Amino acid sequence: MTLAALSALWLTSLVDARRLSPHTLRAYAATIERFDAFLHRHLGGTPTATALAALTPADFRGFLALRRGEGLANASVARDVSALRTFFAWARRAQGVDCEGIAGLKSPRLARRLPRAVSPDDATGLIAAVGDDARTPWTAARDTAVLLLLYGAGLRIAEALALTGAVLPLGATISVTGKRNKTRIVPLLPVVADAIMAYVALTPWPPSRDAPLFRGKRGGPLDPGIVRAAIRAARPALGLPDSATPHALRHSFATHLLARGADLRAIQDLLGHASLSSTQIYTAVDAAQLLDVYRHAHPRA
Repeated sequence: MTLAALSALWLTSLVDARRLSPHTLRAYAATIERFDAFLHRHLGGTPTATALAALTPADFRGFLALRRGEGLANASVARDVSALRTFFAWARRAQGVDCEGIAGLKSPRLARRLPRAVSPDDATGLIAAVGDDARTPWTAARDTAVLLLLYGAGLRIAEALALTGAVLPLGATISVTGKRNKTRIVPLLPVVADAIMAYVALTPWPPSRDAPLFRGKRGGPLDPGIVRAAIRAARPALGLPDSATPHALRHSFATHLLARGADLRAIQDLLGHASLSSTQIYTAVDAAQLLDVYRHAHPRA
C-alpha cells in the first residue's frame, strides 16, 4: 500500500475517532502530502509501506531540513513533527507498518509565549467601542454579546459563535461545546445574560434551537472574521496594540480571575483546558503584570 493510500485511511480514522478540528485535519493532510512528495524525490519512486518502515532518522531530518529551507519557523516545524508522529503511530497500530526511524525524530524547542491580556478598563472600553461603531442597533447588540461571552465567560470565539438558540431561555449557566466536542458548564454573569437577551430582542432572525444564535447580516452563521475586523477598527481610538484581539479577551478573563484569587483548577474548568499545564501559563502572565507595575511604580526600579 502506498503512503497516499495509507494517509487517506489515517485521516478518515482521525475524523471518526479523535474528532479533530477541520483546521488540524487540513494541516495534517498537508504535511503528509508534502512528505509524500519529498519521498518520491528522495527515494526515486512511490513510497510504499515497506519503504516507510525502512525510513531512518536521517530521512526524516532531510524532510525537516527541506521545510526549514522554505522559511518555516519552529512552530510550523513542530506541527509537521506532530503530524508525522501521529501518522506513524497509527500506521504501526492499524497497518503493521513499524518504522523505528520515527523514534529519532525530535521536535524543535519552542519558546512559550505569554498571552497578552488587556486591562479590565481596556477590555470593557473595547467592547463598548465595538458596539458604538456598529452600523445597526441589532449588530451592535450582537457584537457586544459575543465579546462579553469571551471576556465575561472565557469562551473561545468559535465556541461563542457555535451557540444555538437551544441555550434559551438563559439560566445561571450555559453549556459550551469546546475542542474535540468536549462539553463544559460555564457560569453566566448577569451582564452577559442581559447582553444576549438584548441581542435576541433586536435581531431580525428569531432564534431557533437548531440554528446559530449569532447571525450575519443575511441570516447565516456569523463569520468570526467580522468580529475580528470590528475589534481591529476599534483599537486605534483606544490606543490598544495589535495584540488586543478576540482571543486576548479570553486571556484577560483568565488573567483577571487569577489576579483576584481564583483557584487555578477552577480556571482550568472554566476555560475548558484538557490539562492544568495549559492553564498554569496564566500564573506567569500575572507575575509579569506585577513586575511591570513594580518597574513603573517603585522609586528604585
